[in-house]
Amino acid sequence: MEELDIIISQEQGRVPVAVFHLKGRLNLGTAEQLQAKAQSAVESGARYVLLDLGDVLSVTSAGLRVLHQMYQMLRGDSPAEGAPRSPYLKLLNPTPDVRRVLHIAGFDMFLEVHDNLKDAIMSF
Repeated sequence: MEELDIIISQEQGRVPVAVFHLKGRLNLGTAEQLQAKAQSAVESGARYVLLDLGDVLSVTSAGLRVLHQMYQMLRGDSPAEGAPRSPYLKLLNPTPDVRRVLHIAGFDMFLEVHDNLKDAIMSF
């Protein structure tokens, strides 16, 4: 079975942010791992999540599906408040290939993409 290394750290901005540092491939073989970690984090009280994609080599449709599930899970019942982008889930440092996949799939329309950890944390 493929591995996706997932290390979760806490950062403090205006709100506490759970930072998921991902390393490997986000695909059918690994998406379930991320989904389980995200579910556990939300059940433990995480409300704001930053996905560090700097070491993610590729994202398939299964990976995109789990990103969408995380978006839905964090949004919960709250409306989008008129803002097109999620205030709860944001992305950090996607590689050019991953950024292209996110753009083609339209994910950059509802997820902010940051290139700097400090700026990303302060955006929450």
